Amino acid sequence: MTTTDTTAAEPRQHATRPGDLLKAYLGLLKPRVIELLLVTTIPAMLLAERGIPSPWLVLSTLIGGTMAAGSANALNCVADADIDQVMQRTRARPLVRHTVSNRHALIFGVVLGLGSFGFLWATTNLLAAVLAVATILFYVLIYTLVLKRRTAQNIVWGGAAGCMPVVIGWAGVTGRVDWPALVMFGIIFFWTPPHTWALAVKYKADYERAGVPMLPVVAEPSYVSRQIVAYSWLMVLWTLLLAPATGWLYTAFAVASGAWFLWLAHRLHTATKRGEPTKPMRLFHMSNTYLMIVCVALAVDSALGLPILGWPWS
Repeated sequence: MTTTDTTAAEPRQHATRPGDLLKAYLGLLKPRVIELLLVTTIPAMLLAERGIPSPWLVLSTLIGGTMAAGSANALNCVADADIDQVMQRTRARPLVRHTVSNRHALIFGVVLGLGSFGFLWATTNLLAAVLAVATILFYVLIYTLVLKRRTAQNIVWGGAAGCMPVVIGWAGVTGRVDWPALVMFGIIFFWTPPHTWALAVKYKADYERAGVPMLPVVAEPSYVSRQIVAYSWLMVLWTLLLAPATGWLYTAFAVASGAWFLWLAHRLHTATKRGEPTKPMRLFHMSNTYLMIVCVALAVDSALGLPILGWPWS
C-alpha cells in the first residue's frame, strides 16, 4: 500500500520543478500537431498575397494560430483524459501522469483561446479572430465531446477543425474568404481520413480498449483500406482544383506527389484484400510527407508569382 501511494505521488513531486511544469504545459499544446497546422497556414497566406505578405502579418497569424490550436489541444486533453489513460500511445500525456491538474489544464486552454482571439483581432483582423475561436469551439464541443465517441465518421467531420488554419491564414491577408481558401480546406479535409485511419489501423487495440469507434475498430480491414483509397482519390483530384489560381510548379508537384500517394494507398488496399501483412504506418508517415510537398510547392509557386490562368478574386 505504501509503495503504491509513493508511486502515485511521484509525478506530482516532479511537477513542482519548473522544468517539468514547462514540459507538461508544452505537452498539452501537442506541438507536433501544431507544427502541421502552421505548415499549411503559410502557403495559404502566400497564395492569398500571390507573393510574400508582410513578415509581421505572417508572424502574428502564426502566433495567434498557435495559441488557438494550443487552446483546442489543451481542452481536448481535459475532455479525453479518461481515454488517454487507457490508450498505450497516450499514457505519457500530462493529465494522465498528473503533472498538470485537469482544472489547471482547463484554465490554461480557456486563457489561450481568449488570448488567441484578442491577439488575432489586434494584429490581423476580426474575421481571422472569429474563425480561430469558431475552430476551437467546433473541435472541442462537436468533435471531442460528440462525434469522437459516437460515430465511426468522427474523424471525417471532426477533421474539419484541422482544415481551418488555411482559411484563417487567407482571411488574415485578405479580410475575407475566397474560393481558393475553400479548395485548400477541402484538400486537408480529404487528406485527414487516410492519414488518421492508417494510424488507427496500427493502434486498433488502443481505440477498442478506450471504446472509441474509429473506423478500423468497427469495420472490416478491406472496407477501411477501400475507404482510404476513395478519400485518397478525392484528395488528389481536389488538389487540381487549385491549378487555376497557381502556376505550373504547384500543378506539376500536385500531380506527381498525388500519383505517388495513390500508389501507396492502392498497394495497402491490395495487400489488405489478400490478407498479407501490411504497414499502415508507412502510409501515415508518407501522408505527412505528401502534404509537406504540396504545401511547399504551393508556397514557392506563390512566392515566385508564377503565371496563372487568372486571379478571379482580385
